[in-house]
Amino acid sequence: MQNVFRYGAWDGSQHVLDLDAEALLDAMSDDLLEEGDLWRALQRLFRQGAQNQDGQRLPGLQDLMQQLRQRRQQQLQRSNLNDTLKDIREKLQQIKQTERQGIDNKVGDGREKVQRGDIPEQLQKTMERMAREHQQQLDDLPQDVPGQIQGLQNYDFMDPNARQMFQELMEQLRQQIMQQQFQGMQQALQSMTPEDMRAIKEMLRDLNQMLDEKARGGDPDFQSFMDRWGQFFPGVNSLDELIEQLQQRQAQMQSMLDSMSAEQRRELMQLMQSLVQDPGLRNELAMLAANLEELRPMDDLRRRYPFRGEDSVSFEQAMQVMQDLQEMDRLERQMREAIDTADPSSIDREMLERQLGEQAKDQLDQLDQITKMLEEAGLVERRGDQLELTPRAIRKIGQKALRDIFQHLARDRFGNHEADHRGQGGDRSDDTKAYEFGDSFLLDLRSTLQNAMVRQGAGTPVKLVPTDFEVYRTEQMNQASTVLLLDLSRSMIYRGCFLAAKKVALALHSLIKSQFPRDNLYLVTFSLYARQIQPQQLTALRWS
Repeated sequence: MQNVFRYGAWDGSQHVLDLDAEALLDAMSDDLLEEGDLWRALQRLFRQGAQNQDGQRLPGLQDLMQQLRQRRQQQLQRSNLNDTLKDIREKLQQIKQTERQGIDNKVGDGREKVQRGDIPEQLQKTMERMAREHQQQLDDLPQDVPGQIQGLQNYDFMDPNARQMFQELMEQLRQQIMQQQFQGMQQALQSMTPEDMRAIKEMLRDLNQMLDEKARGGDPDFQSFMDRWGQFFPGVNSLDELIEQLQQRQAQMQSMLDSMSAEQRRELMQLMQSLVQDPGLRNELAMLAANLEELRPMDDLRRRYPFRGEDSVSFEQAMQVMQDLQEMDRLERQMREAIDTADPSSIDREMLERQLGEQAKDQLDQLDQITKMLEEAGLVERRGDQLELTPRAIRKIGQKALRDIFQHLARDRFGNHEADHRGQGGDRSDDTKAYEFGDSFLLDLRSTLQNAMVRQGAGTPVKLVPTDFEVYRTEQMNQASTVLLLDLSRSMIYRGCFLAAKKVALALHSLIKSQFPRDNLYLVTFSLYARQIQPQQLTALRWS
C-alpha cells in the first residue's frame, strides 16, 4: 500500500506560543490605568487572550467558550432522539425471527421423525399445537419496545439461540442502565449472578444510608464505604466528589428524557422499569434519586437540548451524546467562573481535552501560567491573597506610556533641551583653565608641566609656580522640582480624560527618573480634597 503525505500551510498551531512577561504587561497596561485594578486587568486578559511580540495570538477563555458552543451546535444539528430505541427494536425483531425459524425447524424435524417412525404421531401433534401457541404469543406481543421486552421475559423460548440472544440483550441493556448510574458498574454487571445482584443492592443500601446521614448534617464514614465498594467508583477521593459524580450521571439521564418527545420519554421510562424487575433494587435506586435531589436540587444541571439533526442515535449513543453535551455545559460554567475569579486553574483539563482536543488544553495551560510568568519576571508579587504590581512593573508601564505619547508627537529636528553652561560641583568636562582660588582642584598634570617648561625653558628640575597650574572645568549642575496636579473629579471620566491624564503622569515620572534622576517629581491629586501620592500609587488611582 502506497503512503500518501499531504502538506499544507503552517498555521502556527504546531507548537506552544512563546509569550513574554513584559509583552503581557504591555497588553494589560491600558486596563491597569483605566480600572486601577490588577485583578480586573488579569480578568480581561484571561477572557480575551494575549498576543506575543511576533503578532501570534493565544486564544482566551472567551475563544474556548465559542469553540464549545460551536461543537455543541454541530452535535445538536447532526443528531436526533426521535428513535433512540430503534436498534433495540431491530434486535427484538431479529430475536423473534430467530424464534419463529426455530419453531418451524422443530415442527419440520418432528414430521421427518414421524415418517421414520422415530416418534409417535401424537407427540408430533402436541408439538405442533405448542408451536401454534408460541407463534400466536409472538403475534400478540405489543408494538412498543417495553411491551415486547415484558412479553418476552414471560415467554418460554423454544429455540435456544433465540433465548440466548434475548438474555444477552437484557444483560447489555442492564449494563447500560446501571453504567449510566455508576461508573464502575459495567464489569460487575457482565454475566451477573444472583450473588452479584445481592452485592449491588447491599452497596446501594450502604450508599443511601451514607447520603441520608449526610443530608441530616452528620459525618458519614466515607473511607469505610470506599474500602468496601470502591470498585464501583474509581477515581473518587471524597464524599463530595462522589455526590457530584452521581448527580451528573442522573442529570445526563434526566436531560435525555427532557429532550425527548412525550411518547419517546414514556417508552424509555417503561423500558428502564422493565429491566429492573427486582423490587429491592428498584426501591434502592428510587431512594438514591431522592437522596441526591435532597442534597442538591438538580434543576441547574438538567437541561432540555433542542436536537434538530437527521441522524438517529441508539440508546447507548444517546447516553454518550448526553455525556458530551453535559461536559460542554460544565466546561462553559467552569470557564465563566475562571473569568470571574481570574483563575483558570479550576478548569478540568481532561474534560477540555476530550471535548476540544490537546491544542485547547495546551492553550489553557499557557493561560494558567500567565500569573506565574509575571511573578517570576518580578512584575507582580503576592501580598497575602492579593496580587500587586512591583515598582519595576510600574516603571515598565510608565515607559510604555512615554512611548505611546512620543508616537503621537510631531517629528522635530530640535529637542533634548541641552544647555552648555559651566559651573561648580558638577561632572568633569574635557576643557581646562588656569587655576583660580575656589576652583575644584581637578589638576590637568600634562598642561601644568607644559606651562612650567614654557615659562622656564628646558631642563630639570621643573619648578612650579601658582600661575602654571591648570585644572579641568566642571559642568554646571541644575536640579529641578516638578509638581503635577491630577484632577480626580467625575468630569475627568465624563470627558474621557482620566486615562490620558494617568498616562501623562506615568510618562513624566518615567522620563524624569530615567533622564534626570536628581530631579524631584511631586504628585498631587485633588477632588474634594488635595493630597500628595507616591508614583507607585498611580496605576491603582481611581476617580472620586
